[in-house]
Amino acid sequence: MAKTKYPISKEFFPFNKFAPPMSRRFVQLAQMGMKTPKFLWKDPQLNVQSRMIPGYQGSEIEVLILTPNRLTKPAPCLVHIHGGGFVFEGSGSHFKLAMAYAKEARCKVVYVRYRLAPKHPFPVPQEDCYAALCWVYDHADELAIDRNRIGVTGDSAGGTLTVTSCMMARDRGAKVNPLFQLLVYPWLDGRNNSESYHRYTDTPMWNSTLSRKVGPIMNPDPSSTPLAYRSPAEADSHAALPPAYVEVAEFDCLHDDGVLYTKLLRDAGIPVEFHEARGTMHGFDTVFRAPTSQKMIAKRIAFIKRMFEEK
Repeated sequence: MAKTKYPISKEFFPFNKFAPPMSRRFVQLAQMGMKTPKFLWKDPQLNVQSRMIPGYQGSEIEVLILTPNRLTKPAPCLVHIHGGGFVFEGSGSHFKLAMAYAKEARCKVVYVRYRLAPKHPFPVPQEDCYAALCWVYDHADELAIDRNRIGVTGDSAGGTLTVTSCMMARDRGAKVNPLFQLLVYPWLDGRNNSESYHRYTDTPMWNSTLSRKVGPIMNPDPSSTPLAYRSPAEADSHAALPPAYVEVAEFDCLHDDGVLYTKLLRDAGIPVEFHEARGTMHGFDTVFRAPTSQKMIAKRIAFIKRMFEEK
């Protein structure tokens, strides 16, 4: 259990006192029980459809397609990539976020269930998510999606995969050109040498001690993945990437990853909307109804709506 020496808001109790153990065996056990339960799919304002689509090297992955009732067609679409340290399945809180984005921003959401380490280490998660992004574009007519209004979002490891999907689309000359990237406490700098990384070694929910343990599980062979796709902050160029929303948690070892990425994008001439959620730890919006969570989720939704409406 993490110490509670940080002034994290009490609204996040009991998660403000919890940090998961981290070992290969724990990851394997957790993966057995973390798939989004189907009862969460039931919402009178949404239709949820499961589809199997081609992932990396021809293997299939599942996507969940969330469609609000009476949605104008062709609709904007948000590709949602959940976090979880590249080893944990998306939780119920991730799916609640996807539902909120769909209903409040009035868009389709394609929730990607990419494959996980240790069975599927780098570059499988990156390639699966890029494949999902391309699939959405290629099947836009079938899905009643506006090809010119496709955004990508992710939290934590999902933030990494959001950025790598955008970079792959740029680098590979893909047809899809994401309208924006929305990143929530993203994991972006594989050098692991920032001030926040050294400071927050024992914060709840996630910290640099856990990060060091999961590194060899998610990326046992760094040479298998280009540097930019395992550490986006170290990419040779951050030009020609989509406009961004970057949100960081105050007491988070990944705080400075988001700060650095914001600077890199701005230096490359990319517009960025930056927010720091004060009094929070990594994964704070797991407590979905907490006032701060609701405030930050509202900021994200406002950004999504504005980007879709301005196009």
